[in-house]
Amino acid sequence: MKSFLSRRALVAAAASSLTLLAALPLHAQETPVKFQLDWRFEGPAALFLFPAAKGHFKAEKLNVSIDAGNGSGGTVTRVASGTYDMGFADLAALMEFHANNPTAPNKPVAVMMVYNNTPAAVLTLKKTGIKTPADLSGKKMGAPVFDAGRRAWPIFAKANNVKDVTWTAMDPPLRETMLVRGDIDAITGFSFTSLLNLEARGVKPEDIVLMPYAKHGVKLYGNVIIAGEDFLKKNPEAVKAFLRAFTKGMKDVIADPKAAVATVKERDGIVNAELELRRLNLALEQTVLTPDAKAEGFGDVNAGRLALMASQVSDAFATKERVNANAVWNPGFLPSVGERSIFRK
Repeated sequence: MKSFLSRRALVAAAASSLTLLAALPLHAQETPVKFQLDWRFEGPAALFLFPAAKGHFKAEKLNVSIDAGNGSGGTVTRVASGTYDMGFADLAALMEFHANNPTAPNKPVAVMMVYNNTPAAVLTLKKTGIKTPADLSGKKMGAPVFDAGRRAWPIFAKANNVKDVTWTAMDPPLRETMLVRGDIDAITGFSFTSLLNLEARGVKPEDIVLMPYAKHGVKLYGNVIIAGEDFLKKNPEAVKAFLRAFTKGMKDVIADPKAAVATVKERDGIVNAELELRRLNLALEQTVLTPDAKAEGFGDVNAGRLALMASQVSDAFATKERVNANAVWNPGFLPSVGERSIFRK
């Protein structure tokens, strides 16, 4: 009888323990977040790898895994499919997905602006004689078909009255090589990527002509942090926590970019740390620490500028439906203005 009562007591104690465990608040557990970048592990990837290495995500009770990507379009699609919860992608690619897939479930939403100015640019060599956008009329242009600058080319061409351009498509590794060989007259690409790629192919910086879209009448936004609709609904506090941790990490990256790039080297041992440090600094200078970003506030957007971009993308990308700016952007998860103050006084 005593043995029976003892067993009953043990069972009751175990059941009580399980009840207590079940009653623990969910915030005491880590929320897993699968995150995909827009591209390979290069300098700008430090924006996410550094806060992870510094423990900022862990401090917010998040278990974040970060994977490389192969283009913004792919990142948007994978977040929409639920393969990833969140990602880093070009806002134009997100707009295009929304407008071409109006009934798709789990459409990703932009929750934080990172590249306030698009890094898209036209690059050419001085030996071509091309000095200004007007000189591009009638020339041979080249870029991968999914390149952000190529997709937005109609906007650049209209703003600068460029006509009769012919395009050649190629895989990304061949873009700068074909320009150096003279197969094409100019390329589009992210400035901080193609610029360094040209130098790596033996071109001197002074022999490169760089025409950033942002400085030639095209005020498109660049990359944003996105999250799937389902993840936003089920884990709103996790999204807020992610953005808080990311913002802290952004301040760390700005303060010590060399240490930030070391985290990229840890993820991909074959990268050239010195080269990626230059790439990261260029990305910060050209897309993050810009006058536009300072005026609008890091992480946020200007409603009028966003609406104009939505209209421009609808026209340039010939989308099935017009882009609804309010559907692709949700600032409700952003940290406070004070927390997002990343600019040096």
